[in-house]
Amino acid sequence: MGCLLKANGLYSRSTVGAVLLAAGAGSRLGGRPKALLELGGVPLVMRQLVALSGAGVDELVIVLGHHAQAIEAAVGQFPITIARNPSPDDGQASSVRIGLNALSPRLDAVIVALADQPMIDSQDIVALIAAFKKRGDASMVVPRVRSVDSDEALPGNPVMFDAALREQWLAGEADAACRQWRLAHPERVHWFDTDNRRYRLDIDTPQDLERFTAATGHVLSWPAALARETSP
Repeated sequence: MGCLLKANGLYSRSTVGAVLLAAGAGSRLGGRPKALLELGGVPLVMRQLVALSGAGVDELVIVLGHHAQAIEAAVGQFPITIARNPSPDDGQASSVRIGLNALSPRLDAVIVALADQPMIDSQDIVALIAAFKKRGDASMVVPRVRSVDSDEALPGNPVMFDAALREQWLAGEADAACRQWRLAHPERVHWFDTDNRRYRLDIDTPQDLERFTAATGHVLSWPAALARETSP
């Protein structure tokens, strides 16, 4: 089922695609794939796919690079398109571009999500889509999470943008790195202000694993095939 995006005061069906980025090397976690960390026995990459699908996203593309074979084995039964980045060390923008190319051309909007966000669920994706409905003339919607300790608000993920911006990126007319683009075009960004810290939670280092457990009470663990006797 597609998402309902508001247009001219009426609700009409719009087609939404999603690009899930899972091409990283996990170098700060001992060279292991962050996407395969498990929460409650479920790999993070699968949790993201379930969240996006459960929110009504029409089409899913996952971009793999490092650890492609292991991650593909974990998600191969899911109805998605798998795209490979042959040069994942070229940066996130290269994976975004590959993912956008792999999506169908007839989309109204695209979500770009990260595979290493443990707590994102379908309600969080639905809330992002709702913010997109209210974006006005903006091209991109970005969650902005208010800190519990200060007045500072920081950007989070996933992000969502309209089809016109997708076409600009694919035509090479703009930088496909979402962060660089929004810094260059602040007037075209709609900030989705929220207290929901799940948009800011991702995993890059062993310290992030410890902070995650301290903040949530949950433990992320490696599957048996990736577990090692020493910490990464």
